Amino acid sequence: MLATTTPLSTIELRDAVRQGHAVDTSRLNRILGLDAVRGLLEVQAATPWHAIAAELRPGDARAAVRTTMPTVGESIARNAAGPDGMPAVGHVASLTLVMPDGELRRVSRNRDAELFALAVGGHGLFGATYSVTLRIESLARAVERASRPDEFTLCANSRAKHALELLLPPAALESFMQEAEARCGDWRIPLHSVALRRTQAEEESFLRWARRDYSEVRLAFAEPADLGASVRGAQLRRELIDAAIAAGGSFQIASTRDATREQTEACYPRLGEFLAQKRRFDPAGRLANDWYERQRALLNRSPSPVSWLH
Repeated sequence: MLATTTPLSTIELRDAVRQGHAVDTSRLNRILGLDAVRGLLEVQAATPWHAIAAELRPGDARAAVRTTMPTVGESIARNAAGPDGMPAVGHVASLTLVMPDGELRRVSRNRDAELFALAVGGHGLFGATYSVTLRIESLARAVERASRPDEFTLCANSRAKHALELLLPPAALESFMQEAEARCGDWRIPLHSVALRRTQAEEESFLRWARRDYSEVRLAFAEPADLGASVRGAQLRRELIDAAIAAGGSFQIASTRDATREQTEACYPRLGEFLAQKRRFDPAGRLANDWYERQRALLNRSPSPVSWLH
């Protein structure tokens, strides 16, 4: 069941964006309309996926599958993969955005395709999402094809401190895992747990992470809480990113903070253009977040080789 708080109106959201005021976007949690004839469902951005499942398939336990992001808006911001590995863009028919100047715009593949490609996977930098119209048929396929990640806990008596999300060609997964275990041993940072799942390719979003079908590997590390271990852990994670790139893979730019400028540009060659487009759509800089500031600082940083002694 959705929350009973007063819903956030488009007027409030537009005023907040124009004036740079904080607003409780969790109030954007309503199902706005179901068009059974066209197979479309419009929901506000903070609507949880479990509420959508309950609306579309009441009483169906298969619909209660786990998603990587709890709400529709968070999934759109990262273009996160759903329960079947399909990135979120595959389920989106259109978006209603409040632009940085306060204009309300509905965008889709056919209407303002450039902004659509930038906004899905755009980390919230091209407009505040008011609502998302989803394709019911593709959501149903995701439920039917859903699979849970394979998860393995290797150090049950330790606590995971850092995690790394990498993308590997499925054929390279076994050899990569052998290399990862060896490198963890070299740096004396044991693996706490491993989660594996398949993801599907897409060709629609601008800052695309799913350039091909991948095995997504989430490595959590049992890193001791001391400065030396912290330095070793950062270097280990960068080495593993290099190993993934060498195997034809990549990393999740939404969540991996350890990547260097060189690694980021190798995996996301359009990041500089993406940030330039953000400035074009938002010249006043009204929309910003930690992810944006981090990526902007990374590209402004001069490349410099770093090495650490074991």
